[in-house]
Amino acid sequence: MRIARLCCVLLLSGLACAAQAKMVHKPVAWTQDGTTFHSVLVYDDAVAAKRPGLVMVPNWYGVNDLALKKAEGIAGKDYVILVTDMYGEKVRPTSDEQAMAAVKPLYGDRALMRKRVNTALDQLKAQAKDAPIDLGKLAAIGFCFGGSAVLDLARSGADIAAVVSFHGGLQTDDPSLAAQIKARVLVMNGADDKGTMPDADKFMDEMRGSKADWQFVVLGNAVHCFTETDQHKQGCAYDERAAQRSYRLMRDWLHGAFSGTP
Repeated sequence: MRIARLCCVLLLSGLACAAQAKMVHKPVAWTQDGTTFHSVLVYDDAVAAKRPGLVMVPNWYGVNDLALKKAEGIAGKDYVILVTDMYGEKVRPTSDEQAMAAVKPLYGDRALMRKRVNTALDQLKAQAKDAPIDLGKLAAIGFCFGGSAVLDLARSGADIAAVVSFHGGLQTDDPSLAAQIKARVLVMNGADDKGTMPDADKFMDEMRGSKADWQFVVLGNAVHCFTETDQHKQGCAYDERAAQRSYRLMRDWLHGAFSGTP
């Protein structure tokens, strides 16, 4: 009887462990124009069902532990996320000065930025052979510099359901590209973000010139970096209330885009 009970306990323990979430971090590498990029695919392999795939472009620090932790929190059991390297494997900024140097060539050459983020989308699609990605439900999300990158993905005419930008840059090198947008565009910036909000009117004019389904949300009392848990500087600071509100808006926006509902 004791052996039977022990076996039952072990079986139940095994089932409980099997049911626990296990977040996969799968390296994904590719070479473009002589530069090798190292990204990471993040998803919960405790769920077998296919789910939407997201290209995620982090802030200007790129692919690091904080970006992967953020991806885990967003992915849950709902998404497969490619945390995207936009710089190349040899560039991993650890200071604001290094990050500024890393983004400067991409802000200076928006065609290059669009090319790299489109390659990341292609790489996400390629992972569907091994990861539970629903190729009929693809989108992109980005933070700070990453917000600029995913907006450029939309401007390039990428065939995806949605893009979501968190405290991202709003400028473009060519406003006419907005006519190519196919994705639903959700942009969320802090009302007191002195780095991005001066461009808000131009951005909205750009969107008005497109046929896109777009929404620009201004989060009161928030500054730049409001989703970045490690940032607490003046003008660039985490704001839990703004972060949680923006994540809820993101999920509603993606759900509507994937389901074809308002």
